[in-house]
Amino acid sequence: MLSVDKKPIKVIIQIPCYNEREALPETVRALPREIPGADMVEYLVVDDGSSDGTAEVARALGVQHLVRHTRNRGLAKAFLSGLEAALAAGADVIINTDADNQYQAADIPLLAQPVLEGRADIAIGDRQLAQHPYFSPFKRWLQQVGSWVVGRASGTPVHDATSGFRALSREAALRLLVLGEYSYTLETLIQAGAERLAVVYVPIHVNPVTRPSRLMKSLPHFLAHSTVTILRAYTMYRPLRVFLWTGTVCFLLGLVLGIRFLYFYFSGGSAGHVQSLILMAVLLIVGFQIWLIGLLADLVAANRKIMEEALYRLRKVELQMTEQRQDDD
Repeated sequence: MLSVDKKPIKVIIQIPCYNEREALPETVRALPREIPGADMVEYLVVDDGSSDGTAEVARALGVQHLVRHTRNRGLAKAFLSGLEAALAAGADVIINTDADNQYQAADIPLLAQPVLEGRADIAIGDRQLAQHPYFSPFKRWLQQVGSWVVGRASGTPVHDATSGFRALSREAALRLLVLGEYSYTLETLIQAGAERLAVVYVPIHVNPVTRPSRLMKSLPHFLAHSTVTILRAYTMYRPLRVFLWTGTVCFLLGLVLGIRFLYFYFSGGSAGHVQSLILMAVLLIVGFQIWLIGLLADLVAANRKIMEEALYRLRKVELQMTEQRQDDD
């Protein structure tokens, strides 16, 4: 009976960085060298156009993989570049963590476990927002509300929407597509819900805050960008629902105004209410047009799904060809 060699399981821990020369050494030193269920553990640093020598520090620390952007392209692009490089390097599981050592590296094996065991496509570190030790009460409440909103948009329970501490299977990494430039956390959750990927949350611990967040420059800035990201992603993956409800609201408002006009007309007081009749006609027409736009958007979304499936298959073939060349060498 022929024996079949089992393929070694490789985990790559990726760290997107932008001017993290000071924080990176402590973050890398804390990373685990071994993870139960994995045969190899490697590190990947994405230098997103740093000007402080972050890439040189990463090399000196001995990370196995380094990706460099010639200019700062934002966290979302750095995250996506890391996924692509990790896949090309043969990763079976990709773990994303922050360079500022926000998340405790000791929790990485716990985070990887559901993915390594095949119970989840994506595992997300749950900072347990209600008891977060370094968030103010208002920020805890705001994060909980945001997670609830993203959960409604994605159609899945969401415990910690903005947590960047994540483990992804190879299949999940191949399917995820980040189009925004601000952050990847919210968009990928909505996409994971649309793609029916299995997402689980793992309770984790956090380290004390060492510096202000570079992503959240101010509360209005964060809320504005997050709202735009959620609306764009939700409209992209569920356009018919968005336009159907919007068109229905306009149509119902038009009907209310029409009923109001008819009431005054038959009661003999229609004079002076012509404006209601005009507004009724406008709202009814607009509502009907929004319904039509929704149908067109749904057809576009169907075409997008076909293109996403084609992109997934192309990525998979490219990886297989890369692995075959590596085996031949």
